[in-house]
Amino acid sequence: MASLTRSSRTLLRTLPRSSIAPLPLRALSTSSTKRDATTSSFDSPFKGMGGDTASKIPDFSHYRSKQGSNSNLVFQYFMVGTMGALTAAGAKATVQDFLVNMSASADVLAMAKVEVDLSTIPEGKNVIVKWRGKPVFIRHRTADEIKEAESVKVETLRDPQRDEDRVKKPEWLIMVGVCTHLGCVPIGEAGDFGGWFCPCHGSHYDISGRVRKGPAPLNLEIPEYDFPEDGALIIG
Repeated sequence: MASLTRSSRTLLRTLPRSSIAPLPLRALSTSSTKRDATTSSFDSPFKGMGGDTASKIPDFSHYRSKQGSNSNLVFQYFMVGTMGALTAAGAKATVQDFLVNMSASADVLAMAKVEVDLSTIPEGKNVIVKWRGKPVFIRHRTADEIKEAESVKVETLRDPQRDEDRVKKPEWLIMVGVCTHLGCVPIGEAGDFGGWFCPCHGSHYDISGRVRKGPAPLNLEIPEYDFPEDGALIIG
């Protein structure tokens, strides 16, 4: 048996390779089988149509793209309209707030002008009233005080002003009672010049409210005022 096998091997070696044909084998591809089954199941609704079944399938891509384009346009229009409405509402609210802030409130209008009955202020006395959140000094000056204020040499003053330029009626001196140095309220009938003295930093004002000593750079401010009739004063 061993010699037969050896002789068979020798015989096979002597034969040409082309004469040895492989036995036909039938291989079954599971992937192709699955693909055929899938294709068959997909194409089953179109059996009997003949020809290429793929060419018979309706093409819905055009309708899908058109529908998607319309949806995008509707969404864009909606967003533009929404943003426009929000912008208009915000602009309206901003304008309304601006107008409300610009218009004076009732309390501000009430304090814009102050009316004072001068008949209640005796000669030689001071009265303080509040105007626009600031104190206003009203001094009913005596004849001697008027004479003293008018006799001062203007060229010697730090802030040169004649007394007649600071009053409309000599007997009535109306000033904003705020020190021109750092905003303190001076004390009346005090100081070295018989007028006002600021206790914060020692500024002295004379009977005309002009600075005569201390760190204050300017005279006391004269507000807008008028005498609509005898015995009446309107500030503002």
